[in-house]
Amino acid sequence: MNQPPEPAPATPAPRGRRPRPHLGPIRITFPLVVVLVAMIGSLAFIAYVVLRVEDNQIPLLAVGFVVLGASFAALAIGALMGMWRAASMARAGRALALAIFGGLAGLAAIGAFTVAALSALVWNT
Repeated sequence: MNQPPEPAPATPAPRGRRPRPHLGPIRITFPLVVVLVAMIGSLAFIAYVVLRVEDNQIPLLAVGFVVLGASFAALAIGALMGMWRAASMARAGRALALAIFGGLAGLAAIGAFTVAALSALVWNT
């Protein structure tokens, strides 16, 4: 009447986070997709205005450059947040790369907003 001991109940495997889509080391998120769509759309709009539109070209260019500047500003803010996260985890190389990328994106945003402001000033004179 010696019965073998009953096996312990199986514990379920720990449930980790679902893998998120990545493009290399870059995690693809909804805000990133929205910013990239806005950037590509504004560049296509600017190209269309330059190549096809003859009437009211300056205000349309100003609108395109405002959206482009907002996209670059969003990229710069995202790079700032990523740089902060990387620096807090002692990943100095990634933090430096994000700082350089964010600085260049910020400069591009300033340039796009400047072109938009100058276009508006030219249109109103």
